[in-house]
Amino acid sequence: MAVYVYSITFKDHPLRLDDLDGVGTSPARLRTVSAGPLCAVVSDAPGELPLEQRDIDAHQEVQKRLMADGTVLPLKFGCTAPDDEAVRSALETRADEFADRLGRLEGCVEYNLKASQDEEMLLREILSESEAARRLNDRVRDGTADPTAAPRLGELVAVETRARQEALASGVIEALRPFAREIDAAQPDGADFLSVSFLVNEEQDELFLATELSLAHQMGEGFDFRLDGPLPPYSFS
Repeated sequence: MAVYVYSITFKDHPLRLDDLDGVGTSPARLRTVSAGPLCAVVSDAPGELPLEQRDIDAHQEVQKRLMADGTVLPLKFGCTAPDDEAVRSALETRADEFADRLGRLEGCVEYNLKASQDEEMLLREILSESEAARRLNDRVRDGTADPTAAPRLGELVAVETRARQEALASGVIEALRPFAREIDAAQPDGADFLSVSFLVNEEQDELFLATELSLAHQMGEGFDFRLDGPLPPYSFS
């Protein structure tokens, strides 16, 4: 029977699972599949797994409980295997890889940081600091520009925007890098110039949070910093 897989841990993890529900409209009992020093937390998989909030919450509750008691290699929502034997085989064949990753995650949580800058503020900065952009903008506004001026201005602003946002993102990451064991930067969405996850050891947690808060204050109005965490270290598993 197909199984839903939540996490991988070492066998000496306390594994307090009795009062937790698994995924599915009629959740099956949580249990473990073991091989060597490792075990996987699983339940019988529902016949169909809809992306419902109840299921996502159940998945996350299992991760939170396991993380509270020890080191966990959390699997992302929706991971299944054909049966217990397939899970056991994966634990055996990838034992060194899983053990190494568990060692790297020991005592760590994930923080995800997204940041954006007000678009009007950014445009004002570009027009104030770029003479070429300012000249083109003035000509477009007073009607003396040729037909190619507006597209050229748009391209110039786009180039300046990318350069400035890349510099901002790099500065934020480098300021927080000393407090993270690992960093995973993603392509930002929408108006964001930064989307990055940090693997933070509990010993560095307070320094990381204080530095992030200080950065947000230093950059001031017009910037929106959104920090999510502590989270299970999905980005590093």
